[in-house]
Amino acid sequence: MLLEPKKSALFQRDLENPVPVIVKGEGAYLVDDDGKRYLDASGGPAVSCLGHSHPLVMEEIKRQLNSVAYAYSMFFTTPAIEELSQRLVAQAPAGLTKTFFVGSGSEAVEAAMKLARQYFLEIGWPSRRLFIARERSYHGNTLGALALGGDANRRAPYQPLLMDVTHIAPCYEYRDRRADESAEQYGLRVADELERAIQRLGAENVAAFFCEPVVGASLGCAPPVPGYLKRLREICDRHGVLLIFDEVMCGMGRTGHMYACNEDGVAPDILTMAKGLGGGYQPIGGLLISQKIFDAIAEGSGSLKHGHTYAGHTLSVAAALGVQKAIEQEGLLARVRHLSALLFGRLQERFGQHPHVGDIRGRGLFIGLELVADRDGKAPFDPKTKLWQRVRRIGFEEGIVCYPTGGCIDGVRGDHVVLAPPFILADPQVDEIVDKLSRTLDRAVAAAGAVE
Repeated sequence: MLLEPKKSALFQRDLENPVPVIVKGEGAYLVDDDGKRYLDASGGPAVSCLGHSHPLVMEEIKRQLNSVAYAYSMFFTTPAIEELSQRLVAQAPAGLTKTFFVGSGSEAVEAAMKLARQYFLEIGWPSRRLFIARERSYHGNTLGALALGGDANRRAPYQPLLMDVTHIAPCYEYRDRRADESAEQYGLRVADELERAIQRLGAENVAAFFCEPVVGASLGCAPPVPGYLKRLREICDRHGVLLIFDEVMCGMGRTGHMYACNEDGVAPDILTMAKGLGGGYQPIGGLLISQKIFDAIAEGSGSLKHGHTYAGHTLSVAAALGVQKAIEQEGLLARVRHLSALLFGRLQERFGQHPHVGDIRGRGLFIGLELVADRDGKAPFDPKTKLWQRVRRIGFEEGIVCYPTGGCIDGVRGDHVVLAPPFILADPQVDEIVDKLSRTLDRAVAAAGAVE
């Protein structure tokens, strides 16, 4: 059944739309209390990378629970957290040699901000306190992370509380690349905005630049063009600015590589992760940290000046370790690449010439479809139609869970849908996703009053 938010003791996040009551998860499906099955094609916001009720992960959690449920990470370490750290570092981009675990992606971003600040204090450069990020980015919902992000809708109510952050243009090829430039030329042009921003602020004042290698919620899986991340790395190195990649949504195998930036051959100084790290089985986020940052603190104050009560929570770490073991043992990175080719192909067949699908983009099983009122002119739907909300609601009716969002152009205009199905998806379920999504989009567009 659909639970009316105003009849629940729970303060639900959406008070206008009733939601299904989920009572069971089976592989790629969620099941509600009426027995209706929903193909989970987004894992919430790209969380459930192994689907639901994965036996190996559940066994790891049970094993840890039977041993010890909680050991405060300030006082103790455990075999699980040590093994998880070793596994993550072994696949990490060059130079990232240490881990630190927190409770969520927002916490990971906050920790990265504080770590960047502490690094410059440790090396005797206290003036470096400013951050640069990108418009149309999303880095989390705590105040620091919200300040970094360029999501106008989420920022607006809290603007007076947010610290000042300088924002440059995103890498949004579909709308911002000029007709007279190649993809590479476009990437260099927008990357060079970072250079100008650093010069304007004064390099001696800038601590770090944050970006998502593949932009998730705010831009619908917009990938970097060739050479873009490399130029960002060069600019940061030239000015002594830390480069921080936010892979909370796009990392942990989602693109077919354990870390999204591995595909571009570019290593950051700090990398944040969450969502697919624990696969939804327990809340967990984390950081990968470069050796140079670790050495500065180890040879300086000798103490990381940050932490939370549940940072590196024992059960959460065990769940994440189970996820990592499953990915390795089942060859799921290769599986993601196989499924990606299959799903992209089916989406192109169904929507490549669809009058209301302007762009199909992304990497791996992290795919976005941008919806338009006019395909040729790229005109968006009127925001008053709330198309993205219709897509979510009608998707439930059709038995598919996807992740639609509005405002990808400027925070108000622009609708897109994110698909982030589990790595364990069966080949026939690709067609099920496309069929259900097709019916959902056609119904949502018709309900919004569009004329095909």
